[in-house]
This record gives sequence, C-alpha cells and structure tokens, in this order.
Amino acid sequence: MLNLNPRLLCLLGLATATSLATAQGPPPPGGGAGGPIPALPVPTNNPVTVNKRLLGKALFWDEQLSSTRTMACGTCHIPTAGGSDPRSTGSDATHPGIDGLFGTNDDIQASPGVIQNLASGQYLAHAQFGLDAQVTNRKAPSMIDAAYAPLLFWDGRATSTFLDPQTGAVVLTENAALESQAVGPLLSEVEMGHLNRNWDEVIARLEISEPLAMASNLGPALSNFVVGKSYPDLFQDAFGTADITAARIGMALATYERTLIADQTPIDQGPGALTQLENQGRQIFVTTGRCVACHNGPFLTDFAFKNTGVTPIAEDLGRAAISGLPIDNGAFKTPGLRNVELRAPYFHDGSAATLEEVVDFYDRGGDFHAPNQAPAVAPIGLTAQEKAALVAFLKRPLTDPRVVNSTGPFTRPTLYTESNHQPVAFGFGTPAQGGALPRAIAVEPPQIGNPNLTVAMADGPLFGQVYLAIDFAKGFTHELGVDVLLGLTPNLRVLSLGSVNASSAAGGVKSAVIPVPNQASLVGLPVYLQWFVAGSSVSATEGVEMVLF
Repeated sequence: MLNLNPRLLCLLGLATATSLATAQGPPPPGGGAGGPIPALPVPTNNPVTVNKRLLGKALFWDEQLSSTRTMACGTCHIPTAGGSDPRSTGSDATHPGIDGLFGTNDDIQASPGVIQNLASGQYLAHAQFGLDAQVTNRKAPSMIDAAYAPLLFWDGRATSTFLDPQTGAVVLTENAALESQAVGPLLSEVEMGHLNRNWDEVIARLEISEPLAMASNLGPALSNFVVGKSYPDLFQDAFGTADITAARIGMALATYERTLIADQTPIDQGPGALTQLENQGRQIFVTTGRCVACHNGPFLTDFAFKNTGVTPIAEDLGRAAISGLPIDNGAFKTPGLRNVELRAPYFHDGSAATLEEVVDFYDRGGDFHAPNQAPAVAPIGLTAQEKAALVAFLKRPLTDPRVVNSTGPFTRPTLYTESNHQPVAFGFGTPAQGGALPRAIAVEPPQIGNPNLTVAMADGPLFGQVYLAIDFAKGFTHELGVDVLLGLTPNLRVLSLGSVNASSAAGGVKSAVIPVPNQASLVGLPVYLQWFVAGSSVSATEGVEMVLF
C-alpha cells in the first residue's frame, strides 16, 4: 500500500476524516477540512483598521450608491444566503441567455439589478427586460471568504494588482483582488449604474448623501460610526483626509470584506463534530466522489478555473474571454464550499436548484462535454445512499452558524428594499380597447430630498398621450370609461408627458422624474399616483401609494 506523508495529504486536501484525526490530532482553532485557515492576505498599503472596516460596511450596505437608489453591494450578497443572492429564483431573476429568448434552455438564474436608466433618471426600455430590472448573466458568487482568492469574479478578471479606476495608476501590487472586484459593479449599467456612469458621478452622489439614510437596524458600532456625519467625514476618519476617490471606495469595501471569514463551522472542530452520516459523506468527498480534485484546502477550493460541463462553451467562454487561451474555454472559478447549503441555486448560471441536483450532475459526469473538460468530471456511479451522505456532508458540517444567524462579523443593516417604505399598488387598471393593460412601476425610494424619484408605466397601448395624476388622497370614480383611483382633491396634479414610447419588450412605456422637496414636514405624507393613456380609448394603470420618509 502506498504510504503518503500525512502533511502532504492535508495540503492536497486528500486527507480523510480518519487520517486527519490520527495524523494531526484535533484540528487547530480555525482549521478547515484541508488544514488550518492561513493568515489573512492583506495588501501592504491597505491595512485593516476599525474605521476603514466600518466605512466599507457603510458603503457595502448603502443603496444610495446606485443610480436608482435601489441597489447596494449587499443586495446581491446576503449573509443568510451564504453571501450570495437569495433573489436568484423565478422569472424576475431570469436572464434570457445568449439567444435573447426567455423560456429556452440557455436561460440563466442570476441577480436582478437596476432598470436601464439615464443620468437624468429617465428609464430607457431594454430590448429584453423592458422597464423591469435587468438581470446579470451570471449568478453572484459569495463575498464570504473571498479575501483569500487571488482572482475574483467567475472569470477571474479582478486581479491582485489594483489599478486606480480613475487614473489607471497602480495603487496596490499584491493581494488586492477584492479591491479590483469591488469597484466594478458601481459603474455597471446592469448592476448599480446608469448608462455611461462615471466615477465623478458616483463621488458626487456620496458627497451629498447622508450615510445609510435609507437603511435601518444598523447595530451599535455602525450606528455610532455614521451618526451625524457625512461621507467626507467618514473618509476623513478612515483615511486621514476627507477626499472621496474611486480607489478609496474600493479599498474601504475590500477592508470590510476581509473581515467576512466563515471559520467557525462544525468541520473546523474536527470529525468528532460530525454525525456518522456526515463523516461517511466526507469520506466519499475525498475518495470515490473525487470532489477534492478541485474542492481542496481550508476553503474547499483550489481557486483554479475549470470547464466542468455546466454549459456549452458557445454560451459563455468563461475564463477564456479574459485569458484568450483555448484551454480556458468554458472554464469558471472553483467556488469554495463553506456555507454552500445556503447558496442555492448553484453553478455560474444558477441551473441547479438544490445540492442534490449538483451531486447528480457530477455523478453523471457533467452535461456538456468539451476537449478541455476537467478530468475529474466523469461518471462516478454513486448509490442513492452515498449521494445522501455526500449531501449531508455539504450541508451542516460546512455551515458557520454566525452566517446563518447574521451574527459576529456577519451582522448587517436592513435595506430599504426590505423595509415597509416601498411603494405599494392598490386597485386595478383599466385595459385599452385592444386589450393592452398598462401597469405602474414604482420601485425607487420616496425619500425626502430625492432629486430624481423616477416612476414609470409599461405594457400600455402603443399609441396615445400619457398623463400622470398625483394626489394626496385615494378614492374611486368611473370617468371616461376608466376607474379613477385618486381622490380628485383640490391638490390633484396631472402631468401631461407626451406620446407613448413604444417598446418591443414592454409595449407602450413612459417614465417621469419627480423631485421630492427636502422638507421634514413631508415625512409620513401619503402620495397617490395613477397613469392614464388617451388614444382610441382611455386606459389606466392600477394606483400606487407611496409614503414619504
């Protein structure tokens, strides 16, 4: 029998539960399935400090960083979802894939972002999504434990060298993949930005925004850090001067993410903390299941890029789009498996709904074979009981209870989009003669001082004049063949917005930008909206109620 050095087995992630216990004794505090958690890699010129971490946390959870004030970094990275996006299910989280058609085999389950919008706040109908939120073309990876990855994003385009996003100068030369990744979504017109957004606009927004003004339940430490301060004040506390720059935004966000390490799982306590079934699953994981060929080391990932046959190469080149190398065709970064039970759906395209489906996928050797498919991805032939044991190992043993409960470093504010401040619909719309039933869209925060609160109408008739009625009471009357859901008070305002704009994806559309005065006396005031289209007939949306806060 081949006698391998136990230390070598551990480094390769090939040690079984028995060999770990006998060769090493109980794992050291913070130790993982493939050995102890290593020292945190931190760029020399971006050390972790308390104030920088708190600034990064404020930025990470502040929806005001997005053009529409509806998306924060944390919107797509929720701790209780294992650091990924719990919204990645259903039709509103579906990307149509490379063919541009919904309901076909290349559809992707990923993250809803922002409605396509312009710098003015006006919405612009998207060819696939219309006036609904655009959806990313890959599922959000976890930010938990991301500090240890030398390259980030599914395709590794965020490198350990951090360039100033504004000047292109080298800011950090090592261990800076987090910084490189953090600055990407802020300018993305799908994730957080408007079309052609630039860093001057991001910085200007921060300079006038009250930190976390739309969030609640900040917790004592974060609340004490931001109370009564502006963002320039917070940058002063973190960096020594009040200057807000793109590089500093990235460095603060990365510093916060470096504290999100899930090192208190049952597997960190050793095999004795696992049940008999879980230990059986661990044995399969490192032997017949061949999982450790890619999922090894303390984070159960080799951080490499491999084609595992999830999607055809033609649908997504993966790493090859960055490297230009054929060997990287359809290759994606191996995800770590800590907290994996919380991260459904799975794979870069969200195509596996459960861990059971993931295990079935690897048991059959993948779905789309290519010359560069990872050698370990080949049919296995596990029994139903072995599959159940493997799934059991992937669940509780790899899950940090602090992640599940949002405690320790994983505490977070409540977002605006999780609050009761969001506009709500009431009543029913009236269709046009041709059957088109317009619907109201109101997703942005009715916050006092919001200079461009955008509301919109979609799915209306393709011809006609558009009117937006605004009142401070709701009611019900039947006028000109439509149900009018407003109170028709003396304060009623009717905005004439011109002709309907036609969209192939959303019928007749229109948007309006409404400045909300920055008057404290308006807090708590209910406002009611309804859209009308006058063409060959008159049609109307349902009503919308928003309460200013």
